[in-house]
Amino acid sequence: MASVRVVAQAKVNLFLRVLAREASGYHQLETLFCRLALGDEVRVRVTEDGRSLDCDGPAVPEGGLGPVERNLAWRAATAFLEKTGWSTGFAIEIEKRIPVGGGLGGGSADAGGVLRALNALAPAPLTDHALLRLGATLGADVPFLTQGDSPLALAWGRGDRLLVLPPLPSRPCLLFTFPSGVPTADAYRWLTEAPAAAPSAAAYRLAGLSSWRDVEVMAYNEFERVVLPRHEVLRGVVTGLRRPELSEAFDVVLMSGSGATVFVLPASHAPDAVREELYVEIGIDPSVETATPVEVLETSTAAHVEPVRVDD
Repeated sequence: MASVRVVAQAKVNLFLRVLAREASGYHQLETLFCRLALGDEVRVRVTEDGRSLDCDGPAVPEGGLGPVERNLAWRAATAFLEKTGWSTGFAIEIEKRIPVGGGLGGGSADAGGVLRALNALAPAPLTDHALLRLGATLGADVPFLTQGDSPLALAWGRGDRLLVLPPLPSRPCLLFTFPSGVPTADAYRWLTEAPAAAPSAAAYRLAGLSSWRDVEVMAYNEFERVVLPRHEVLRGVVTGLRRPELSEAFDVVLMSGSGATVFVLPASHAPDAVREELYVEIGIDPSVETATPVEVLETSTAAHVEPVRVDD
């Protein structure tokens, strides 16, 4: 039976502001999403009957990923079939490379990849808008990680309103990851318990979102003020990397999403020297496997969205 593959790319938030809390309990947000080259390999096959999901790969936690029916990739597939009325089986295989639960959108990327894959296989595919609306029912990151137009987008509302932007030039990105992430529900609860002052007025210009220099000035994550005080190791990494003497080496040091991954965009003039300085600063030797609570992944920001590819 027919099958397709897609690299479900991770994301970072180049800025993230959490705004008003709705009566429903959901928070409005405002963020600049950027995909990474790092991604999970997702393969979807249409079958005559039966449904299955298999996850493997270096990023699968020791205890697994939990019940299959709670997996976002599974939920995306079943939602797609229900929405389209397509009576078919499916087999999903995912090679996990994106750290789980770290604010990089791995589960949402898998869901977006499955939606794109099934839409490529479907006898009556959904329109782009309908596919994004379906993704929005699965989570705030899913619409961005479903659209295939650009790796960069301004998002607001619940993440379901997107302004797709021309991609920024690809650049090196270092990910500082931790054994466990920060539960998103906890992070939002902490914000509710410690509300910030009303956000100041802001006017975004497209020209101001078209260069790294302008975007770097806006780097901010609302979750840091409630997550860092509760996560000692994460706080130590962020504080260390933001020391004044290192400011010229690292253009951006920021937590992604609700955490706990910290991403670093080194200054473009000396990426090799920057990496060495980073490792010394945090006390990591990437050539030696240790029990350190911090690991570093080297990737880059994405210059394009990976396409869905039909298997031969």
